[in-house]
Amino acid sequence: MTELIYMPDIESNYIKEFKARVQTSGKDHVVLDRTAFYPEGGGQPSDTGKLDWEEDTSKVVKVEKKGKVIHRLDGPIPEEGIEIKGHIDWERRYEHMKLHTAQHLFSAVVFDLFDGRTVGNQIYTDYSRVDFEPVDLSDEDIEQIEDEVNSLIYGSLQVRIYDEKRAVLEDQLDDCRVDLSLIPKSIKNLRVIDIDGYDICPCAGTHVRNTDEIGSVQITNKENKGKNRQRIYYEMI
Repeated sequence: MTELIYMPDIESNYIKEFKARVQTSGKDHVVLDRTAFYPEGGGQPSDTGKLDWEEDTSKVVKVEKKGKVIHRLDGPIPEEGIEIKGHIDWERRYEHMKLHTAQHLFSAVVFDLFDGRTVGNQIYTDYSRVDFEPVDLSDEDIEQIEDEVNSLIYGSLQVRIYDEKRAVLEDQLDDCRVDLSLIPKSIKNLRVIDIDGYDICPCAGTHVRNTDEIGSVQITNKENKGKNRQRIYYEMI
């Protein structure tokens, strides 16, 4: 198994470079014994960057988790057993961290104000979208949501990452806000994102230390995606 070194706590999300050893090599990919690259999943795109070793360099164009964490490369492939140095494309990663943290705030605000559950989300490089139901949000509601999310951002809320027992979270969290039944029962300990106690949610993504790093957000569009289901798009400004 590849050790995911961005997982343990919030500070590990800021690792930009790391050393690792190649476990297996394929035609266009490698599997490492440890990595700071985020693999695509949970609505968050994978990290990109590069691997350096000896006299060679190869671009990391995509990272996938298919049982193993697969680093897709554009360039030479390092041999098994070689020690490499990984470099994260930090500008891209940091945008994902800010947008993902903002998504947690949007989800919490819409649930608190309108009982809207998050039923889908996707992060892109410079904007994101979130789907909610059951909701019928007016333009005035959208303004209220944007104002409330920005108020939380400006409140400089601390973000923590920690592991918690599933049983504790089942007692602590609202089933309508966080549906733990979607997570296999075999998983007894969950990685939790805790935004100053305001939003507590299991999540495997990367996030910022403090909401003030996000800056501010703007909702750019709203779409109806079926009965009582709406999608909002937002970006950082």
